[in-house]
Amino acid sequence: MRRFFLSLFCTVVLVCMAILGSGIPLRAEDKVVRKIETRKIPPLMETVRFEGDIRLCGEVVPYREPSVRERLEKEVLLATWNRPQVILWLKRGQRYFPLIEKILKEENLPLDMKYVPIVESALRPHSRSGKGAVGYWQFLRSTGRRYGLRIDGKIDERRNIFASTRAACLYLKKLHKDFGSWLLAMAAYNMGEFGLNTEIEAQKSRDFFDLYLPLETQRYVLKIVAAKMIMESPETYGYYLSPRDLYPEFTYSQINFSINQEIPLSMIARAADISFKTLKDMNPEIRGYYLNAKKATVLVPKGKEKGFERRFSDLRKAWKAQDTVRYHVVKNGESLIGIAKKYNMSLAALLKLNNFSYKKVIHPGDRIMVR
Repeated sequence: MRRFFLSLFCTVVLVCMAILGSGIPLRAEDKVVRKIETRKIPPLMETVRFEGDIRLCGEVVPYREPSVRERLEKEVLLATWNRPQVILWLKRGQRYFPLIEKILKEENLPLDMKYVPIVESALRPHSRSGKGAVGYWQFLRSTGRRYGLRIDGKIDERRNIFASTRAACLYLKKLHKDFGSWLLAMAAYNMGEFGLNTEIEAQKSRDFFDLYLPLETQRYVLKIVAAKMIMESPETYGYYLSPRDLYPEFTYSQINFSINQEIPLSMIARAADISFKTLKDMNPEIRGYYLNAKKATVLVPKGKEKGFERRFSDLRKAWKAQDTVRYHVVKNGESLIGIAKKYNMSLAALLKLNNFSYKKVIHPGDRIMVR
C-alpha cells in the first residue's frame, strides 16, 4: 500500500513538473497574477514601523507621542489583520471613490474625507447601526433630514451615494466651521456637536489628541487614519490586487420621467430591459416594490435608457387597462390578515401592494389598497 501511494505521489509531481515546463506561454494577465501571488505578507511588526509625516486632511498625526502611537498601532494592526475586510474596502473603493471624490472636490472638502464612509459602513448602502444610523455615511434620521435627505416609507436617501455624500459634505463643512479642525469635525460627526463642545469646554483644549473623549470617538478618527494608510499603499501591508480583482467603477445612465400615480418598480425594470434586482441594486434608496413621485429619477446601466420612454409608455397603458386596485377603508376591529382574507389575497401580497412591513399598525379610517 505504501508503495502505491508513493508511486501515485511521484506521478503527480512529475505531471505537475511537465505542465510547468511544457513551454505553454502564459497570458500577460496570468503572469501578473502569478507574480502577485508569490509576494509576501509582511510581518505585523513591519506594518507599525511608521516613518515620515502622517497626515489626515492635511493635519498632522503626532504618532511619535507614545500615547498616540499606541492608539494608532492598535488600529493599523487590527485593520491590517482583518484581511477579508480590507480586500473588500479596496474593491469597493474602486467602485465608489471616483464618485465621492468628484463631490468632495465640488464641495471644497479634503479628499481624505472619502475614508469616512469606509469606517462608517465599509461603503455598503444598506448598512445599519444599532442606533439606527443608515447608509454609506451612517446618518441618523433626524440628522439626515436636517441636511436635506428625504427619509420616509417610500424613499431613504441615506442609501443614495450621491445625495448622502452631498449631505455629509454640508454637515462636515458646518462642523469644521464650528470647531476649526477637520479632525475635530470628524470627532463631532461621530459623537455629536453638543458632546464634543461639552468636552472642549470642560478640558480647555481644542487639540483632538489632547482631549479625553469617549473611547469610540478616540478610536474613530484613528481608524480613518489607518484606513487611509492601508488603502493608499496596500502593497506595503501585503495586499496585492490586480486591476481585474477590483470592482468596476459605478457607471450609470439617469432616467427622468413623470408619473401621476403609484406604479410598480417591475414595470420600470421591464421598460429599461433590466431585472428587478438590478433596478433595486442601482437605486437602493427606493423602498418596497412601488414608486410614487410626481417627478421620478432612476439609475440604470449605461445604454439601457435607449428606448425606455417608448417601452414605458406602452407598458403603462397596458397596466392601466388591467389595473384592478381598489381601496378598503379600515373599520374598528379589522386587521391586515382579516382584510387580506376578505379580498382573497395573501397577507404578503397585501403588504407588498401597500409597501407595508409586518409590523405595520392600521387604524380605523385608513385607506388600504386591495385587489
